[in-house]
Amino acid sequence: MAQEKRFAIVTGGNRGIGLEICRQLAYAGVEVILTSRDQSRGEEAIENLKASGLSNVVFHQLDINDPTSIACLAKFIQTRYGKLDILINNAAELGIIIHDLEQFKDGGGFVQVLDENVHLVTNIIKEPYELGEKCLKTNYYATKTVTESLIPLLQLSRSPRIVNLTSTYGDLYWFHNEKLKEELEDIDNLTEERIEEIIQGFLTDFKADKLQENGWPLTVSAYKVSKAALNAYTRLMARKYDNMLVNCVNPGYVMTGMTSQTGFITAEEGAKGPVIAALLPDNGPSGVYFDQTHIGSFSSKKIPYTIETVCYGQ
Repeated sequence: MAQEKRFAIVTGGNRGIGLEICRQLAYAGVEVILTSRDQSRGEEAIENLKASGLSNVVFHQLDINDPTSIACLAKFIQTRYGKLDILINNAAELGIIIHDLEQFKDGGGFVQVLDENVHLVTNIIKEPYELGEKCLKTNYYATKTVTESLIPLLQLSRSPRIVNLTSTYGDLYWFHNEKLKEELEDIDNLTEERIEEIIQGFLTDFKADKLQENGWPLTVSAYKVSKAALNAYTRLMARKYDNMLVNCVNPGYVMTGMTSQTGFITAEEGAKGPVIAALLPDNGPSGVYFDQTHIGSFSSKKIPYTIETVCYGQ
């Protein structure tokens, strides 16, 4: 008996980790809808995949910050496939400007970006409020909108999977406010409304220059808050939809455009964890954090990265 065809969407799939996820899923026999905000870059990525012998990939434009674009994608899937089996939320913004790329690379890339070094990296990395706000809008709110818009199609699958790309920077270790850490860890009592209140509280303090005063991350702060919020949302989704496997994956510190080609592993290696989570068997875990290919912790007691894993880039 022939195996039922499976269909997957990868957001931000035109380069880096997203492109490698598309490639590996297609090699595994999944029909992949590669999405990209930029039409020409998405079409070019598809041509490159097809040139390598993969015919089970198609392109559809998607700007995850545009509700009309999301609705158009959902209609396309419903009309062409009638269901969705796998959603991989990969598209993201870093929310910073690297002013001195040479110094950034010479200092070890993101390895040097610790809160205790904030005074040392302020001339290398800038995080304007507007970029931080955009980072949270994209990484949390837009990802949430995409997910909830596609839930009805995922519900039509026999084995639905949602994979949210996260980061070591989403670890609650980076939060210095113990009350907030406890709230974000307490999934039995946490709500989506409270997550959004926490985000808005961060933005208020960010604009008022009160991050240190109120215990927020001090470096790459909006990105860290966005990924911690996404991790919490992932766990809430896993509880809400017990017929789905909903997990988050930190692919590691990957050499891509988003990390300015710093990092310790290739995009091919970084894609392995998300693909594993996408292809979990029906009795697989849900609501967990994959640190690359292994289940890890949402909150570390000591600095949560080794030389192999800091944050992810596309």
